[in-house]
Amino acid sequence: MKFRKHPLTLLLSTISATTSTLNYAESIEEQTVIDNQRVVLPTIVIEAMAEGDPIKTYVDYKNANVTRNGLDKKDIPQTVDTIDVSKYKIYGSNDLSVMLQGTPGVSTTYDTREDGIMLRGFDSDLGDIYRDGVRESGQIRRSTANIERIEILKGPASVLYGRSAGGGVVNMVSKYANFDSPSSVGLYAGSYHNIGATLDLNQAVNDNFAIRLTGERGDSDSFRQGIGTKTEMISPSFTYRNDDQTLTWTTQYTYDKIDRVPDRGPNFSELPAGTSIKMGFAQHGDYIYDRSEVMRSDLNYDLSNQWKFHWAVSYREAFQNFDHFYAGYYCNENNINSVGKACQNPGTVSQNYYWQQTSNKTTSNSFDLKGEVYTGKIKHNIMFGADWVYEEREPILANSYVNGEKIVGFINPTTGERFNNRQDRELKINQHNYNEGSNYAVFMQDLISFNEHFKLMLGGRYDYYENTTTNKLKADGDQDQRRSVSDNTFSPNAGIIWQPTENQSFYASYSKSFSPFGGSMGVNAVSSNTNLNAFNAEPQYNDQYEIGVKSDWFDQRLNTQLSVYDIRKKNIRYKPDPENRPDDFAVAGEHQSKGIELSFIGKVLDNLYIRGGYGYTNATVKEDKETPALEGNRLKDVSKNTGNLFVRYLPLDNLYTELGYTYVGSYYGNKENTQKAAGFERIDAAIGYKNNTWSASFAVNNLTDEKYWRSTSMPGTPRNYLFRMNYYF
Repeated sequence: MKFRKHPLTLLLSTISATTSTLNYAESIEEQTVIDNQRVVLPTIVIEAMAEGDPIKTYVDYKNANVTRNGLDKKDIPQTVDTIDVSKYKIYGSNDLSVMLQGTPGVSTTYDTREDGIMLRGFDSDLGDIYRDGVRESGQIRRSTANIERIEILKGPASVLYGRSAGGGVVNMVSKYANFDSPSSVGLYAGSYHNIGATLDLNQAVNDNFAIRLTGERGDSDSFRQGIGTKTEMISPSFTYRNDDQTLTWTTQYTYDKIDRVPDRGPNFSELPAGTSIKMGFAQHGDYIYDRSEVMRSDLNYDLSNQWKFHWAVSYREAFQNFDHFYAGYYCNENNINSVGKACQNPGTVSQNYYWQQTSNKTTSNSFDLKGEVYTGKIKHNIMFGADWVYEEREPILANSYVNGEKIVGFINPTTGERFNNRQDRELKINQHNYNEGSNYAVFMQDLISFNEHFKLMLGGRYDYYENTTTNKLKADGDQDQRRSVSDNTFSPNAGIIWQPTENQSFYASYSKSFSPFGGSMGVNAVSSNTNLNAFNAEPQYNDQYEIGVKSDWFDQRLNTQLSVYDIRKKNIRYKPDPENRPDDFAVAGEHQSKGIELSFIGKVLDNLYIRGGYGYTNATVKEDKETPALEGNRLKDVSKNTGNLFVRYLPLDNLYTELGYTYVGSYYGNKENTQKAAGFERIDAAIGYKNNTWSASFAVNNLTDEKYWRSTSMPGTPRNYLFRMNYYF
């Protein structure tokens, strides 16, 4: 399947699709306006720099929205990584998991339904990915078309965000209407008919009002046969500030759509020798459609020089509809598949099938008040806050016809021949649930500065949460098919900070996270027929201990972070007797992740910049009463070693060359640790030019054409190219 359009057609269609829209935006921490769109080191601020600026991606952000408190990152006793998205745009990446490849402590895999991101060993897809501080719930691939930067708060973060898997929080910060950024239009074209256009119109109407309109439209095939993706994004935004700039109000609407032919093939261990990595495993008619819409309002008001009030309201709808064949087992010449069962059609992969439609809706309302007070000579940077979140999820699934006939598909992995019995017939819906979840929370955090060298961070959060599940396949009014559960928990964090000099910040911290009802991360905590008298509603907990140091070097031109951590996941549940007592749970044991992370970014020599890092993650099963044989095994899909290094050289002020190296270590594709996937190394390169009116870049991904698997079911993309050009005005 191919999606192709002329660049001019794409640009005109993007402009015509966006010119009738008004309204919207989101506020980010206040930073210094840069003269001539360039940063002057050691001033570590980059908000006003144009996206194509040669050194924008090599300068650190001083603050991160993900911390919620507005403090410098050096005063946060946890690891905080900030990634400028424009560093990936020159290579054509719009995939969140690809952008995070090689980031210390982050493992990524491939799944057509979601992003496949693990932070410090624990899955973050179900509840730890946010956009502008609002949880991106649901099973969906998330677009980064309108994202300015990605922030990662490593380790448990329940004191700030509530429920969490405990490995950390990823926050995507949107582009928003402001009074500094230039406008631009752009085109890009590359390998596999990758072609698209971008629009970014930012205008300060006067000293009080700014409007912005961003849009992107792109079509691309894949190196895999029959696979393609079409993306659309539009985001109008509006910002108001009063005359003395004590009040800023931002509103924004963002629409993202990803239309694609899915590529969810079998595990690489299922494929016979000689299978080409270019073989796509979609059947004719397969599709996945993702759509998300976000509306939000963000108000900041300076009550005084010491106190600031923040109020954010948002509504998000995400929808996924997929109809496709996937995975499966290979049938050998003896009609036996890899799990030892008899099969038909030797020489083919017998594929699974599902049609699924899932909607997710999230309404969020949060307040916080930040300020400074003194008790004697001791300074307190205090934040008080309250959150209310209401989530809905409604999945509908089917994999057979109403007459009971199972829908099946087959594909020959060497010849590409494929066939299936999917027809235009009525499907039998075998699951239709409606799930609701509410969360109410209050929290407080205090950075206590005893003097300029010693500080103490203390925080706590109280959460009350309740979930309800209804089986909509049953008759209306059948109370036995509706269940509700509720509980509450307290999440603390504490850290001590020692700053012997202005450029060195040592810290040690403890933080805790919770996952409701013994590990349920979504709003479908219980099934509609659960016996609540036997239901174990205790949360699952993660405890983390971390020590580290954050440093500035060479007159603050180079920033580094070094941390060592130990996370324990507790109260992992299982069913001791699922057949006779399906609602009884017991505690299975504990998982542990411990490791070390180093990251760096900045200027090391005249006209020479570096960014990158290394992470070692040892995530294992410490105790498993359900399956003792798993004890000592590594957790599934988690690489022990991850790292990257990008070097940019500017022979002239406006001209740059870049060379990048990404390393992802080996990992196990199953919990039994019988299926090991080799790691990979990839080299990327780029050359670019930028002045005040235009920029151009040419990038090569996978320069050495390395053959590797980015997951157990998806090979890495062979060598490919992208040319990008932008005009600024």
